[in-house]
Amino acid sequence: MDDDPKNTSRYRTGLEVRRSVLGDQHVDRAVDAATDFDRPFQQLITEAAWGTVWARPGLSKRERSIVTLALLAALGHDEEVAMHVRATANTGASRDDIREAFLHVAIYAGVPAANRAFRIAKEVFSQMDGAPHA
Repeated sequence: MDDDPKNTSRYRTGLEVRRSVLGDQHVDRAVDAATDFDRPFQQLITEAAWGTVWARPGLSKRERSIVTLALLAALGHDEEVAMHVRATANTGASRDDIREAFLHVAIYAGVPAANRAFRIAKEVFSQMDGAPHA
């Protein structure tokens, strides 16, 4: 029996979904940078987050993207907010969708969390648009 987690159906599905959302370049960097120490973590998130939750049929990638952004912003996970704002280029979530998600964050998780998320999104949009950000 093959015990390599990379050979499981869930891992393969997760890798495919992860690539479709975050892009090949991001996923390749994460996989290539994995060491013996954090490789099990990379496998876990590929299988659990991407191969299980993101692969479910109940919500579209756009809807999952909006929910993910709101949760990450509410929890103050700035690097992940930036990464998932960039990923909206692949998920179909619009800038209007992101704004609406962050407005919800302001009411349900607090103005400071939403303020930070808006700032991060503006910086990422500037980078995506090729313009300098302030």
